[in-house]
Amino acid sequence: MLKKYFLLVFLMVLAINQLDAGTPLKLKGINAILHPFHISMTEIKFNAAQKSLEISEKIFWDDLEVELNDYSKTKVNFLKPSNKEELNKLVGRYILEHTDIYINGKKIALNYLGYEIEEDVAWIYIEAVNVPAPKTAEIKNSILFKNFPGQQNIINFYKDKNPKSLRLIESQIKGKISF
Repeated sequence: MLKKYFLLVFLMVLAINQLDAGTPLKLKGINAILHPFHISMTEIKFNAAQKSLEISEKIFWDDLEVELNDYSKTKVNFLKPSNKEELNKLVGRYILEHTDIYINGKKIALNYLGYEIEEDVAWIYIEAVNVPAPKTAEIKNSILFKNFPGQQNIINFYKDKNPKSLRLIESQIKGKISF
């Protein structure tokens, strides 16, 4: 029985590493098995009509809680925050310090919009306005690396319908995409 369990875990890890760009990662129901692998998923959509980037990031809230406890030197609790407004500011400050996007070689100003908790994850929302049509995009995402050295940050960037993807790890916190 134990061999079957380890085989199942191995196959799941292998499947995650072989995901095609844009394949949704389903965490519900198997979170207890996948969670030790510390993965975040970021979706960046270029809105040509509005010349903007619409960004949503999916992070396990308990991992983010550990990182924010260390970052702020205070006790953070997503499920029962003592001051939700202060927690929102803290999340925004942390996310913006650990995220940079360059479009066509120029750094884009990011605006943190907020977060929400859904089951085991925190959804983080960010936008950027006055963004030119991307020919290249360089993305830095260094969230959670301080406390989780095995952290992987998966980025799916949609200029059109088909995404270009990056997998960022502690030794490679930046990646570049060409369209």
